[in-house]
Amino acid sequence: MLKYIKQNLLVIILLSLACSLFAAGETIYEIRVVGTKNIAPELVTSAISMRVGDPLDPEAVARSIKTLYRMGVFSDITVLSEPYRSGINVIIEVEENPVVSSVSYHGFKAVKKEKVEELANLRIGSYWSSGVKAALHQKLMSEYSSKGFGNVKIEVIEQDLPDMKVALQIRVEEGSRTTIKQITFNGNESMDDKTLKKKMKTKESGFLRSGRFDQEKFDADLILLSNHYKKNGYIDISITGYEMVQISDKYHELVINFFEGQQFTFGSVNVHGNEYFDNEEILAQFSMKEGDTFNQEKFESQMYGIYSLYSDEGFIYTQINSDYARDEDRLNIELNITENTRAKVRQIHLSGNDRTKEKVLRRQLEIAPGDYFRRTQLIRSQQNIYNLGYIDPDIGIDYDQINRNGDIDLKIHVADASSGMANGGIGYNSLDKLVGQFSISQTNLFGNNWSSGLTWDFGANTQNFDFSFTNPNLYDTDILLGTNLYYTSKNWSSFNYKISTRGGTARLGRSVPWVDRSRASVGYSFYSKKYRITNESAVMADSVANATLIELAGKDWMRTSAVNFTFSRDSRDNIYFPTKGSQLTLYSEVAGGPLMGDFDYFKQIAQVNWYTDAWYKITFRNKWRFSYITPYGRSDDAPPDEKFYLGGTGVDGIRGYPDSSIGPTGGGTRAILLSSEIGYPIAGDQVIAVAFFDAGDSANHLRDFNFLKFKKGIGAGIRIRSPFGLIGFDYAYGLDNRSWEPHLQFGTTF
Repeated sequence: MLKYIKQNLLVIILLSLACSLFAAGETIYEIRVVGTKNIAPELVTSAISMRVGDPLDPEAVARSIKTLYRMGVFSDITVLSEPYRSGINVIIEVEENPVVSSVSYHGFKAVKKEKVEELANLRIGSYWSSGVKAALHQKLMSEYSSKGFGNVKIEVIEQDLPDMKVALQIRVEEGSRTTIKQITFNGNESMDDKTLKKKMKTKESGFLRSGRFDQEKFDADLILLSNHYKKNGYIDISITGYEMVQISDKYHELVINFFEGQQFTFGSVNVHGNEYFDNEEILAQFSMKEGDTFNQEKFESQMYGIYSLYSDEGFIYTQINSDYARDEDRLNIELNITENTRAKVRQIHLSGNDRTKEKVLRRQLEIAPGDYFRRTQLIRSQQNIYNLGYIDPDIGIDYDQINRNGDIDLKIHVADASSGMANGGIGYNSLDKLVGQFSISQTNLFGNNWSSGLTWDFGANTQNFDFSFTNPNLYDTDILLGTNLYYTSKNWSSFNYKISTRGGTARLGRSVPWVDRSRASVGYSFYSKKYRITNESAVMADSVANATLIELAGKDWMRTSAVNFTFSRDSRDNIYFPTKGSQLTLYSEVAGGPLMGDFDYFKQIAQVNWYTDAWYKITFRNKWRFSYITPYGRSDDAPPDEKFYLGGTGVDGIRGYPDSSIGPTGGGTRAILLSSEIGYPIAGDQVIAVAFFDAGDSANHLRDFNFLKFKKGIGAGIRIRSPFGLIGFDYAYGLDNRSWEPHLQFGTTF
């Protein structure tokens, strides 16, 4: 501070001298630099505001002196002049700061040498000054204070060397850590000590607590304490000071002094200046009622609701001043609103999409040029872009005001994430034991948002080849076109048969204009099946239950011709870890009849997923799934592989039980599944911890269901969003079979 005053005083004096001794306007013939040792004179002349041939300007002299001091190279600067011909020569006399030739550190134990060097930021050849010394001392003191060393002593020893160089020794006496034995509050008449101590992260030493004092943590505690008072109506709360009182060589008492002020209740709210919204719409944002204890945090949240109300109608320049009118113990609020202009969006600029075509991103926008700016539409646009699945989550949003009316150009910056994957792996499930998968997929083919993939799943009981392609915007329209070709061989060892399937599907779909975030699609499937019994004695032992299987196994390849209809609505805010929103899926399939084929059946599935914030970062998720299949026409029973087998993972999973282990022999024609999960993000939406409860059953008649006897499982798991897709591992306990079951999942896990 003294250095700063000295420098500015010198500038004032020199400016005065310049005004009195220099004849303003005289031509500068020469600028000479005197006193440089480690710096070239040319660097000084290039940095100043004066040039040879310019008329002398006293303000330029002052600016030059300030510029040279800011370089940190000089400890003293003097500007002189001498007459020359019809003008003057300017002489700049400088005294350089010394150059650091060596640095050594002594006594540092609690702070590692690497950290000290990082904080000091001293390099051989850098300039040393009193300002650098003061900054170094402050940084080291702050670091030690954060580690609980309140009695640390730091000394910088300077040894002058020839040629304007200096050798530095930085020594520290760390002393002992500051340990808080007792926290004492003064002035807290309305809040007891126990309550206040619970709000603090700084704790007294005890059996399980070190009691170390951390200045940064304590500074945050002061804010927490103040906010706690303000949440309870004490808006005038003031922490008037604190001190550390030494009790012994090791222990200290932390004393914190309060001025609480008066407790206030919420009074009336008077609104002024609002034209677009009436008083009732604005007052509806306040949930506090007259007579409630005034809560500063809740009030600020409700004020944010008013800003959101306006910004969602394009009034992004709205200003709201909230004044407190005190009426004894009541706090009346005077809201003075200046709405200003309503912003329209002129243009929307997209950047950063190196692989994804711009038209793909623009389809996700809920806001368009010419619209009034709406905050909720912008947030939904941001969610839609991220939910494409190949855009990084850090989507930048900015705008430029373009005219006096407040209209704006929106700027949206994205970064392409990886959209192609080639992966393989080995896993385990209770039915197939060791299983494996190799796949190659691309979710943004040619930057068009086309998805295509080739998958091979294999295991002791399963072989599956699947090729898929989907274009969600056929010819740049809203029409979806998709197709699958597949060959599957699956050994249902628990049910003593093996089935082979080969065929394909095609589907068309589009959004439903009058239902937000919805899509309807129709598909056609044609495939052939072959059934083979793997354990004839076991099947014949229960020939009544297996009558359909026995009949099918006696035939060769049989065809299925089916049409299906799907209606879905998806309002999730994040496809990887949704915290709010829902999914609704209604699926109906009709096989045979006028479509020909060897099977006649009707199948229907309804599923609802619901997501909501519960507390802190915890998300509560629920799933309800109802399934139904029935034969008609020429068929007396539905195909066994189309029926419902609950247990394990997948769409019909009940964790804690082996795969496909729940239901009647030969599968059930009805199924009910209920599932609840609590999710907590460990690392954003990349790693999620979950705890869950599953319940459900499968039967052949609705009258056979008994909700009290549903099979139930509980457990915990983890979800990892990896470069190979979403991976989940669960460990579950079946409450009915009283056994633990591990589950490994790929792809969608809820």
